[in-house]
Amino acid sequence: MPIEPDTKDWTWVLRERCPECGFDPLAVDRDDLGRRIRLAAAALHQRLHGEAAAERPDDATWSPLEYAAHVRDVCGVMQARLEQLLGEHDPEFANWDQDQAALDGDYGSQEPEHVAAELDLAAAGLASAADAVPADAWERPGRRSNGSVFTVQTLLVYALHDLEHHARDVTDASGATHTTGSTGTTDETTNHGTEERA
Repeated sequence: MPIEPDTKDWTWVLRERCPECGFDPLAVDRDDLGRRIRLAAAALHQRLHGEAAAERPDDATWSPLEYAAHVRDVCGVMQARLEQLLGEHDPEFANWDQDQAALDGDYGSQEPEHVAAELDLAAAGLASAADAVPADAWERPGRRSNGSVFTVQTLLVYALHDLEHHARDVTDASGATHTTGSTGTTDETTNHGTEERA
């Protein structure tokens, strides 16, 4: 059963704490972005082991496998956008529809061990790119086709929220302790991705 598309504009998480996962954008240290990206991916990777990896807790919520496949793809999209920001003047990003990507990729039918390996590589690439941002490049701008403006810093903070939010989703579902680096706790979770069509 397809998940209901997420049509919310999540760019507000760049300005205020997320009430669902506790992520505070104002508390993110640039120098800690790479480490936190790696930690969030590791938490998702851990949930891909075991028979329940492909099981949805309910019809409206992704399985850990689907979350991990989504985060893998988010890492790739965000790294490509980061490279655009660093290499072009005020670029416009190509559109990416997270819900269509999930359908086209048939996330729930992918092999968990393959997704785990691909997630590790994608997150490592994004984390290393974040670690390597030049000191004078953090405010370089770009935009989505809907007009939302990002800088290098806000793009990476936005990506980090996506990873930590979903790491929280899967660790909460398993009863595990949340260790990705977000602050605050709530009992609420979202069904799926935070990168809307743009």
